[in-house]
Amino acid sequence: MSAPQAHLVDDDDAIRDALAWLLTSRGIPYAAYDSAESFLAAWTPATSGCVVLDMRMTGISGLDCFDQLLERKSALPVIFLTGHGDVPLAVSTLKKGAFDFFEKPLNDNDLATRIEEAMALDARQRAANATVDSVKARISTLTTRERQIMELVLLGKFNKVIADELNISMRTVEVHRANLFDKMQVKTAVELANLLKP
Repeated sequence: MSAPQAHLVDDDDAIRDALAWLLTSRGIPYAAYDSAESFLAAWTPATSGCVVLDMRMTGISGLDCFDQLLERKSALPVIFLTGHGDVPLAVSTLKKGAFDFFEKPLNDNDLATRIEEAMALDARQRAANATVDSVKARISTLTTRERQIMELVLLGKFNKVIADELNISMRTVEVHRANLFDKMQVKTAVELANLLKP
């Protein structure tokens, strides 16, 4: 994953410079792009932080850039900036999943605070996704028998009952259960259930 930063996307040099100064003064790392095209070319699934996106730019507009990010399954929080007060446009972008919408001229401190909140949200989402991916990776290491035993353990069944249901010895259940717990990195059935909670 790339280092989290605010990705400033605005074709107005003066606005980009002002935003860069603001973020520097707040200690917020950033990268600046003079067009949606240059940002989209640099974007990868590992891009993290948030996007501060001008609504109206020459070339690809902020809205079109946002749509392309959504098509790419990007979960980066997006804060829109516009110099053209357009309430219906703001409402529609928020409904599509934008994090926030600011009209220029804007309150610098409010914007910086929202950028920090957007970056914090992105960090939380990435941590949660990493946990889910880690659990999926652990499950993928289980044998078919270990998966069967896991399902029965999650139903609260004891080793003797599992052995009877699967027509195997209790010792075999114990071995598979120990391997299952080891691979899933848990010590108890309760820990396993908590790990697999949706």
